Amino acid sequence: MGTAHVSRESAELVRRVIETERPDRVCIELDPQRYKALSEEQRFEELDLREVIRERQLATLMLNLVLASYQRQLGLKLGVMPGTELLEAARAAEEFGIPIALCDRDVRVTLQRAWRSVPWWRKLVLLSGLFATLFERQEVTEEDLRKLREEDVLSRLMQELGDTFPGLKRVLIDERDTYLAERILRAEGDRLVAVVGAGHVAGIRAALESAGATAEETDLEPLEEIPPASPVWKAVGWGIPVAIVSALIAIGIRQGAGAAGENLVFWILANGVPSAIGAILALAHPATTLAAFAAAPVTSLTPVIGAGYVTAFVQTYYRPPLVRELREISSEIQRPINWWRNRLLRIFLVFLLTTLGSLLGTWAGGARIAASLF
Repeated sequence: MGTAHVSRESAELVRRVIETERPDRVCIELDPQRYKALSEEQRFEELDLREVIRERQLATLMLNLVLASYQRQLGLKLGVMPGTELLEAARAAEEFGIPIALCDRDVRVTLQRAWRSVPWWRKLVLLSGLFATLFERQEVTEEDLRKLREEDVLSRLMQELGDTFPGLKRVLIDERDTYLAERILRAEGDRLVAVVGAGHVAGIRAALESAGATAEETDLEPLEEIPPASPVWKAVGWGIPVAIVSALIAIGIRQGAGAAGENLVFWILANGVPSAIGAILALAHPATTLAAFAAAPVTSLTPVIGAGYVTAFVQTYYRPPLVRELREISSEIQRPINWWRNRLLRIFLVFLLTTLGSLLGTWAGGARIAASLF
């Protein structure tokens, strides 16, 4: 069954089909993580934000919330929340004593593979587009969603995505088509109902037909791996700190310790001041501002951790989000003023602005040191 994730009509249809067909198993386009998030209203109360920051997953969490908020905007206009038809499938299956199979890939793996698939300059285009969409006010009706469920419209949308972001389409659509099809094939039972987004129907059908022709299982392990960072970016990440330190040593040898000291002080100020200004603009806790100034000159010399993660951790320690704010995050993220009012959004703001300040300082400090050396 191809559905629209913010459609009341889809939710009603899912229940009717399961009630009529009474399959051996219901397969759902959800992974355990997303299923828990949809089915447990108090899910954010269990969020360990410090652990998210330690694992450097804050950017992934922020992107996930932006996507969820966009779907929520559509859902509010139509009176139905995103993923309602998937939850309705699970509820209907439970009522009739039918086991369910959560067939989608872990959303965290999908997001990280998607992020790694996009070139750095296209990441800027993608993020700007996502945030612009977040604050749009566009009317969407059930008729619009009904058109989106038509195969020709969806094929065109998928083609447009593939033309603009081929890597993104491969990860978000093609890989998941293959993954979902294989998990559906492996599900126990002779008669199944699979509830998936309409955009996946054509790809899943093709994958099922291909699997039927070969009668071989698809190896899902490669699709569950997070690809390592590009060797080029690793080289750049370590190359810049090595170049800065080497340049300071060379300046000291050629021009004396005084010249090296002056450039070192400039490096500290060039990194620390913009990062601290970023914290101030985010209305961060004073300790966070001090941490921004102290951390930026050091984190700029290592690709292991950025200033944004240090400041986000300090801000979380002194201003932890309230439970109420965690519950309301999907709605409050849509209004720019709330990024300063909501504590979780302010942590995101601290992360973004101090990271930007540190990046600007790295280029300014590096340029000054290079000028002194040559």
